Amino acid sequence: MEESTVSDDLKRQAAMFYNSTESGRERKEYTDKISWRFWRRRRLVVALLAFFGFFNVYALRVNLSVAVVAMTEPVPTELENGTMVYVPEFDWSPQTKGLVLSSFFYGYLVTQLPGGWLAAKIGGNRLFAIGVGATSLLTLFTPPLAHTSTGLLVTVRVVEGLFEGVTYPCIHAVWSRWAPHDERTRLATFAFSGSYVGTVVSMPVCSMLTKYTGWPGIFYVFGIMGLVWTTVWWLIVKESPEKDPHITAGELRYIQETRGTMAVEGSKIRHPWCAMLRSAPVWAIVMAHFSENWGFYTLLTFLPTFMQDVFGYETSSTGWVSAVPYLAMSVVLQVAGHMADWLLKMDLMTITNIRKLFNCGAFLAQTIFMIAAAYSSTVVGCVICLTIAVGLGGFAWSGFSVNHLDIAPPHASVLMGLSNTIATLPGIISPPLAGSIVTDKTAEQWRYVFFISSGIYLLGAVVYGTFASAERQPWVLEFDVDATFDTDASSVTTAYENKTERNSEM
Repeated sequence: MEESTVSDDLKRQAAMFYNSTESGRERKEYTDKISWRFWRRRRLVVALLAFFGFFNVYALRVNLSVAVVAMTEPVPTELENGTMVYVPEFDWSPQTKGLVLSSFFYGYLVTQLPGGWLAAKIGGNRLFAIGVGATSLLTLFTPPLAHTSTGLLVTVRVVEGLFEGVTYPCIHAVWSRWAPHDERTRLATFAFSGSYVGTVVSMPVCSMLTKYTGWPGIFYVFGIMGLVWTTVWWLIVKESPEKDPHITAGELRYIQETRGTMAVEGSKIRHPWCAMLRSAPVWAIVMAHFSENWGFYTLLTFLPTFMQDVFGYETSSTGWVSAVPYLAMSVVLQVAGHMADWLLKMDLMTITNIRKLFNCGAFLAQTIFMIAAAYSSTVVGCVICLTIAVGLGGFAWSGFSVNHLDIAPPHASVLMGLSNTIATLPGIISPPLAGSIVTDKTAEQWRYVFFISSGIYLLGAVVYGTFASAERQPWVLEFDVDATFDTDASSVTTAYENKTERNSEM
């Protein structure tokens, strides 16, 4: 079909079509009809598979954190003269161990923005599969490469980070086509919660694998699991609902009417880089993402050490205690996503106010509970405060993490790439900063670490509350209107009729 300039009348007609009372009635009839048969709704299948995709993403990321303990632990070794000595399999210095563990993030940082751009061009579904699949394949080669050379191990971890770096940006390209407007938050947050479930589950599973199979079993099991998921995702998930042969006509029309924009071909998307980089709502999202990740990476890295230094917890116990806050966050993410969409559906608040309420409310509460944790004198009190602080991050994710789709759906993958690039910096900055502060392992020194996290949460709340917006930005409408409405207003109806005919023939 040849591209043509779209008149203002045609744009208005299309908008009227999407918001018509008749469409609303049909939408309600459709959702009521199959509300209990969730497996019939392909967008829920996409969300479920995305959940397990992010589960694999984090399992593949944290596996080395557990394996490195066994790799550097002294084990009994018999010398040629029959003497038994205890030597580690990998005799790494603290600096070498730190390099091995942090090498992933150097690759991960590089591909955030290119991943978002590429997802908009070739389709987020394919790039998501490539990112997880390539990381899984490289994971299988980790044990032999580690035995060959530490340099090769660092290299493969950097390359794994390069591939995994595309996953978060490209999933927004998927949701820009698959997610109805009033289900966007819960679908996206449900998928993201797989990251935290993956963290909670993979830690004890890795410990068990180390005990029964040796540390190489960690990489083989999770690598194979990731490749299996990649195959399933590649076969089932399509770039858009229009290209899914198994979607029902009702669901297709429901998504088309409510996602707020027609699917845009990747070749037609042109990103207004200057306008995006000058946009205050964009930088509000970036600041919120940075703030949430600062607290997340600080606790993910140092919570076991903090529990051991301040409360004398044994290493075997800190792992389970440290998992509790992230288990809470994975649960809160589900609740927060449904609450945000319910408020939107009931028209109780504007979408901008919903985003600000969830994000800023969470940040302010996290500020308070992080400080409370710093002054807790008991293990129980500290764990409760930290669990509340981390868990409330689920509400923040229902704010900033979906905000890219609100303000600029065709560019959401690129915006997620931008915000996640900057939000990855805390993973590089926070650990050495905390390490330089906590030199004597005292509770007073640890308080400074918590104060810094609290201050960054507070700053994020102020910036997001002042500049955030969930309204479609003017530069999106000006730049993408030809690509978005490059067909006449009857195209959605035509797609629906064609789909009905196809279903009746099957």
